[in-house]
Amino acid sequence: MLALLGAVTAVFAILSGSFLGFLVGAALVGMGRAPIDQSRYVAAEVYPHKRQAKVIGLIVFAGTIGAIVGPLLVVPSTQLMAWFDLAADAGPFVVAALLYLLALSAVFLFLRPDPKLIGAATEAEETHTDVLAAPARPLRQIFRQPSVILATASLIIGQLVMTMVMIITPLYMNRNDHSNQAISMVIMAHTLGMFGLSGVTGWLIDRYGRIPLIIAGSLVLAASAILAPVSTNVFVLALALFLLGLGWNFCFVAGSSLLSDSLSTNERGRAQGTSDMMVALAAGLAGLLAGVIFDWGSILAVATVGLVFSLSLLGVLFWFRLSRRPVQAPAA
Repeated sequence: MLALLGAVTAVFAILSGSFLGFLVGAALVGMGRAPIDQSRYVAAEVYPHKRQAKVIGLIVFAGTIGAIVGPLLVVPSTQLMAWFDLAADAGPFVVAALLYLLALSAVFLFLRPDPKLIGAATEAEETHTDVLAAPARPLRQIFRQPSVILATASLIIGQLVMTMVMIITPLYMNRNDHSNQAISMVIMAHTLGMFGLSGVTGWLIDRYGRIPLIIAGSLVLAASAILAPVSTNVFVLALALFLLGLGWNFCFVAGSSLLSDSLSTNERGRAQGTSDMMVALAAGLAGLLAGVIFDWGSILAVATVGLVFSLSLLGVLFWFRLSRRPVQAPAA
């Protein structure tokens, strides 16, 4: 609803030439994005734990459709607005408003019964307890739980490294005289890594476990950070950005699955929303820092920072392993 209102506001702001109104619309679209991102958890909630990672992966994979189709709609939508003798820039927001309206209608018409009730019934069947009657823990207590800390770290670090390296690569390529077509090809490879294999990622997580895929995500992100500054060759950069997207995908899907596993039905909404807020803040911070670091030390400095953060996730994993070891009583 917020995203729909934001898109409509942006359309009227563009048509009336109001920059302030456009900012308000963009802010509303951003606020509406938050509950949309929660859809991966909503979908997973209605399935047993052993299948949740695969479901989350499929929802993330659906982002591939938007990543491919969305840019293809920009030119036709601007041409359509120009044909009506209206501001062409409003076209993409008109399309966005229509798509948000379609999604909102689908939710109201077909999302029955409430996934929370289905999830509670599924969890009650697995645990033989009334999960809705169980009291929810305070957020402070939830985020002290080792598995929640690891899941959140996986989400935050994966997002931070991905944003930092991805956002600066087009500028780096532009400064090295690459064409817009070459830059687009590299970003397409990155998008493929982020979303294209999500269904497979979910299957791997359910097959081999959350922790192994978080480890794999950390190592793939590190490999991407090492490869990115090695050469200005388009193929090398495309491979580096593909690995960057794939490492993010491993960390994102595995971290989301581990977080969902670590929470009861009554805790998931607040805790998952708080986790996504921290991820968004990390992405914003990465975007701000990337430009400063790049200006100071080129892409090598950006990649080095990304490498340090990627490997720091292994440190969190090591701590997690230690936290799960039973404490042995001293010998008499």
